[in-house]
Amino acid sequence: MKHRIVVLGAGYAGANAAGRLARRLHPDDTEIVVVNADPDFVERVRSHQLAAGQKLERRRLIDVYAGTGVQVRIARVTAVDADRKTVALIDDQGVDEIAYDTLVYALGSTSADNGVPGVSEHAYAIAGKPSALRLHERLQELDASGTVLVVGGGLTGIEVATEIAESRPDLRVSIAARNGFGDWLSTKAQQHLRSTFNRLDIAVHEHADITRVRAEGAVTGDGSVIPAQATVWTAGFAVHPIAAATSLEVDETGRIVVDATMRSVSHPDVYAVGDAALAQGAGNKPLRMSCASGVPMAHHAADAIAARLTGRKVPQKTIGYAVQCISLGRHDAIIQFVTPDDQPKPSASTGKTAARIKEFVCKSAAWSITHPTNMLPTRRRHMIVAAEALAVTA
Repeated sequence: MKHRIVVLGAGYAGANAAGRLARRLHPDDTEIVVVNADPDFVERVRSHQLAAGQKLERRRLIDVYAGTGVQVRIARVTAVDADRKTVALIDDQGVDEIAYDTLVYALGSTSADNGVPGVSEHAYAIAGKPSALRLHERLQELDASGTVLVVGGGLTGIEVATEIAESRPDLRVSIAARNGFGDWLSTKAQQHLRSTFNRLDIAVHEHADITRVRAEGAVTGDGSVIPAQATVWTAGFAVHPIAAATSLEVDETGRIVVDATMRSVSHPDVYAVGDAALAQGAGNKPLRMSCASGVPMAHHAADAIAARLTGRKVPQKTIGYAVQCISLGRHDAIIQFVTPDDQPKPSASTGKTAARIKEFVCKSAAWSITHPTNMLPTRRRHMIVAAEALAVTA
């Protein structure tokens, strides 16, 4: 019987893991199945563009993996039994269950309200394609001088605010940051960020702790109200609760605790990558939820799985960062150079040059998804160890 590898989720992490496994392992010995709720690969890093009304290229997973040997199952994951090694699914045909020998858990994250009242009722999110499209519909309903508030001063909030302000200059856009605005960036990057927000006429509310969201706006900790006909919530992300409901070891946020090879510390036949995993990077710091973390995590996991299945030495690597890429509309951006443990360096690229770099990064990430078996490594090795050997640390 073939060794079945089931990959849950086909975002940047899951899709990359499946493609790399297909390049590493011989199809005579292994069966790779990708399970995803959406039939398309979703460029989550472009969700702010989708919300602003821009058309994105459709990439059907069945086309992406055509001819690679990777099977695609369009279904929603409802549960994982890590002891029985099964996954419960639901699709157009009803409920089902699929067994695995090795599981790659890459179900990603979604927007988190952080317990703030009114977020689920009155705020819009962009954590996925459906939510980004709902925000777009709401923005279309707003007349000139309509008000939009983006809650959250991180990378996502900055990109959403600038994209909306650039595409809809008739709207009054503001952003609320819990701490200082862009205070994690270098001096050069901060200056460019503020200059861009001034150019786009985006109001900035610093040290604004939002305690409630209402239909007419958001309430801050001091009781004042920031008016908004559309409030966009980007102040936090949370993983899906499926892993926390299993016997897998997870942290307090529900992320699966993994070792340096992305393997679960409690279940050696389970690997977790992307936002769903708690992994240590350079400086022994937890990797942040991002595409910049998810792709190398996927590569590490796939290489470790392939090495253990084929009896080869498991590569030991440490994931580190080089830059933080922040788009500021379609023709402006910040490329903040950082240390491997994600601390800002004094240097940064800004403006049109940075925008071209950011676009190249986004296109490269999408290209790697749509060409899953066109990159190194390309030698597909046969399994030479039994599945039980996966439980042995290499």
